[in-house]
Amino acid sequence: MSLLEVKNLSVHFHTRNGVVEAVNGITFNVEAGKTFAIIGESGSGKSVACYSMLGLVPMPPGRFESGEVLFHGENLLDMSEKQLRKVRGKGISIIFQDPMTTLNPFLKIGDQLIEPLRLHFGMSKKDAWQKGIEILEEVGIKNAAQRMNAWPFEFSGGMRQRVVIAMALVTEPDVIIADEPTTALDVTVQAQILKLLKELQQRRNIGVIFISHDLSVVADIADEIAVMQNGRFVETGDHDAIFKNASHEYTKKLLAAVPTTQKVETGGKDDPLVCVRDVVVEFAGGKGRDTVRAVDNVSIDIFRHEILGLVGESGSGKSTLGRTILRLLEPTQGAVTFSGEDISHYSRARMKPLRRQMQMIFQDPYASLNPRMTVYDTLAEPLLLHKICNRKTLDREVYALMDSVGLARESVLRYPHEFSGGQRQRIAIGRAIATKPAFIVADEPVSALDVTIQAQILDLLLALVDRFNLTMLFISHDLGVVRYLSDRIVVMKEGCLVESGTVGEVFDNPSQEYTRRLLSAIPGKELFTDTATSAPLP
Repeated sequence: MSLLEVKNLSVHFHTRNGVVEAVNGITFNVEAGKTFAIIGESGSGKSVACYSMLGLVPMPPGRFESGEVLFHGENLLDMSEKQLRKVRGKGISIIFQDPMTTLNPFLKIGDQLIEPLRLHFGMSKKDAWQKGIEILEEVGIKNAAQRMNAWPFEFSGGMRQRVVIAMALVTEPDVIIADEPTTALDVTVQAQILKLLKELQQRRNIGVIFISHDLSVVADIADEIAVMQNGRFVETGDHDAIFKNASHEYTKKLLAAVPTTQKVETGGKDDPLVCVRDVVVEFAGGKGRDTVRAVDNVSIDIFRHEILGLVGESGSGKSTLGRTILRLLEPTQGAVTFSGEDISHYSRARMKPLRRQMQMIFQDPYASLNPRMTVYDTLAEPLLLHKICNRKTLDREVYALMDSVGLARESVLRYPHEFSGGQRQRIAIGRAIATKPAFIVADEPVSALDVTIQAQILDLLLALVDRFNLTMLFISHDLGVVRYLSDRIVVMKEGCLVESGTVGEVFDNPSQEYTRRLLSAIPGKELFTDTATSAPLP
């Protein structure tokens, strides 16, 4: 049974610079108990198509050029704002991508959960509160009655996403639009969220529109798939039609960009650049709280010219360890040596000369780049700070950096907001290699990028490692990416190092149950086939 019928929908934006054809003539149905997935790169029109149906795209500058969106026989495009408010959150709900920005930081979880119940059903606060407790329990949140009084910041990323799912389900809608609901989540948390969504969908016979750029996730959950490019559906079909018998070149390009192969192992190494010995990092818990041990007696070697992959769930201590190695955090105990020099307790002044040799690529380039600095200023700053060049040779060095990371020279005077996510990450990488460092910590640098942009950034990192003889600690929760990029892998859990080895050893014969659990949670396993061995991931 079709719950939602979309017929020839077109949405254009009329701007000073002309008309942007965001959505062009798309048609699809959403069936009860089924998942219709829309995949494509950022800017392809996925979110605009779905948000416009519910009046969540500003009109103007947006405008419906054609189409119908029939929900229970009524055309949503003909409804007034007052009529749409009765549909939004009741008949059709949305799970937004980022739960931290979706949830109101000034309202407790319970108050946000009961708001749609009181608005749409006129329930008393007492009855709505009880309903809120029940839905939190249904999405797997323990001590639900107590957690109703918690603030959003008191939940982990996975738990916040469960709350957002609860908010979408609490009114018992017929259709849910899930917009990138697992982006940047740990592989195990992602698996939990996807399993939860599927169970709730089947239990309540809900139709789901699943928007994503992650083909591995879509391969596991979708009944019907549409591939979107430049506002159009270029290919539609079931799982086998898209993933095994794709006919359109764009679909083939997306599939080819999934990191499926294993890096060729380069043999043993005996020249460590970075040595970590029995490092402990503790954080004060605050008034009445216990001290948190984020890194617990970790010892690793990172050899010259290798990429060491560091994997584990959020909260396992990965980023803390990386920042401690760079001395952005002070180790509580233990030693960190760089090129044979113990830097564990160097002062800021003594570390300054070493900063040229040790750099970091952060997860979110939009947050790590200064919004008031142009690309030129961003790349010039480390060059001048470390006296790598003077004002006369600065232009040449900046342009050389832009060439190295694949940025067009004509964009040199643009600001970060004028670039795409992938381009911003290239700027961040250019800043990191500006000082020609020996060692780089890359902290989740591709976690939220489209699959094609992700592939470009990974290939860029591999090329730069080879060209500049870099040593890299690559931190990620995406095991497919780590497998593609790394020479060796270490696995962290709750601050401790639980397993290490070559890529082949860790993926083909993991010794720890925790590692096996991480591997078993990887979505879309049939996509991950090693071309050298034709063996799927475990």
